[in-house]
Amino acid sequence: MKKIFTLLLLNLGIFIIGQAQSIAELEKQLQEAGTTKEKLSLNYQLGEAYLRSSAEKSVEYGKQAFNLARDLSNEGMMARTAFLVGKAYVRDRNDRNAKTWFDTALAAAKKAGDSDLIIRSVESRSKIEKDDRDYREAYHIVEEAFKYFSQKGTSISDLEEKYERQRQALLQERNRLEQEINQLTSERRELVSDRERLQQRQQELVRDKAKVEEQITEKEERLATIAEAKERADSVVQTKEREVKTLTRERLEQEAVLQAQKAELAKASLEAEQNRRIAEQAAARQNQLLILATFGTLLALLLLILFLIARRSRSRLAEKNKIIETERQRSDELLLNILPKPIADELKEFGKAKARKYEQVTVLFSDFKNFTSISERLSPEELVEELDKCFKAFDFILSQYDDIEKIKTIGDAYMCASGLTGRRGLPHNIIRAALEMQQFLNEQKQEKMRLGKPFFEARIGLHTGSVVAGVVGVNKFAYDIWGDTVNIAARVEANGEEGRVNISNTTYGLVKYQFDCEYRGKVQAKNKGLIDMYFVQKEKAKNLAAVTA
Repeated sequence: MKKIFTLLLLNLGIFIIGQAQSIAELEKQLQEAGTTKEKLSLNYQLGEAYLRSSAEKSVEYGKQAFNLARDLSNEGMMARTAFLVGKAYVRDRNDRNAKTWFDTALAAAKKAGDSDLIIRSVESRSKIEKDDRDYREAYHIVEEAFKYFSQKGTSISDLEEKYERQRQALLQERNRLEQEINQLTSERRELVSDRERLQQRQQELVRDKAKVEEQITEKEERLATIAEAKERADSVVQTKEREVKTLTRERLEQEAVLQAQKAELAKASLEAEQNRRIAEQAAARQNQLLILATFGTLLALLLLILFLIARRSRSRLAEKNKIIETERQRSDELLLNILPKPIADELKEFGKAKARKYEQVTVLFSDFKNFTSISERLSPEELVEELDKCFKAFDFILSQYDDIEKIKTIGDAYMCASGLTGRRGLPHNIIRAALEMQQFLNEQKQEKMRLGKPFFEARIGLHTGSVVAGVVGVNKFAYDIWGDTVNIAARVEANGEEGRVNISNTTYGLVKYQFDCEYRGKVQAKNKGLIDMYFVQKEKAKNLAAVTA
């Protein structure tokens, strides 16, 4: 019976009040309000509006609304306004006043017959007692509420029937989620297949590059051969020119002797002979120049053709190199998404990465509270969207610190570590990151509460010790860490509280001068015995100023 009542409390929806107007507009309307009902409504809306930003203002307007409801003898509004004041005192961490006003709300709700508000008041009132570890009083409060419903004629069978309807609806939602998970798994297989095709394409481009380089080498060898042939041709031409000059000189000497012997011949005959020799020499020189010009033109044309071929080959090679470089960068980016840069560099250079032991590593675990029950209230698209938003925010927070490495996510759990750089690192930055994660989730919680939607709350736990880190797998390798430190960090997270950062005694000893912490005592951890644990409150003011500067 108690179990059924507890399940009903957990599955009731959050009471929603629409806020269509701004606080300034509501305050202006309150000044101009004439009737008591108008003032009651506006005071109540202002109390709800200030609940997210100013607990003190919310209490002030809530009490004014309560007094107006009492003047009107409106038990329903008395219950709602008293519950609002109780919530405001909870935000102000004033549990004593919160108890009083929740009790007032419970009494008024019973008079008004508001079952929903009775359950919400009992839930809030008993939570305060549970937080104070007064479980007997918490049980008594719930038991009184159960007796009230029993007296009003609400039978166990009615409660069970209502619970069964809710359970069937949740089962249907779970089936939809499983279908969505199957679809995502199929898409993941397609992405893996695309990555393999890219790797195959990269190998093809590497082979093409090798072929182009081989072709360039052959062209360069051909150019060298042509240059050698040109040098040999130049040498032959010079030799022929020397031979022509030698033959001409010998022939002139012979003609001079002949002229001396025939000096007595007529000058006309001698001059005619001389003119004939001069004409022959001019014709010989002209033929030589024509041969040289033709050879030079052919050689220049050949060099021009080779130059154009080489330039086109270089252009094609540059384009292919650019494509190869783009694909290489994409491959490197994919590799760095799953491995730290030193490990990725080692893997690319040697084809494998050695496992390493680190003596002082701080491991962080985060896990969402009531994830299963919240996921059953969301559609598959909304669930994936919310998880993606939270994990992207966590990734961004880690990116602000160069000594923190994301390890993996498992369902709704998130795991990261600091100190994997090879030197003994301090856990200051990873604790700052944990506080920023809780701050982000708290802001999301306030926004979701304002919209009346489910929200995530997380437990975060940290422990410092030695671990072994390395890459496992071949086709779908993954970077991971192992060791008792990881197990203890998981136990510290499991024994934490939502919205808070829980650390072990080992981690506390390294950060106690940088952070204000609340000692929780020795806490029993599964399979680990008693462990001293601390809640991190905030960073010390002096140290925070130094970090900011």
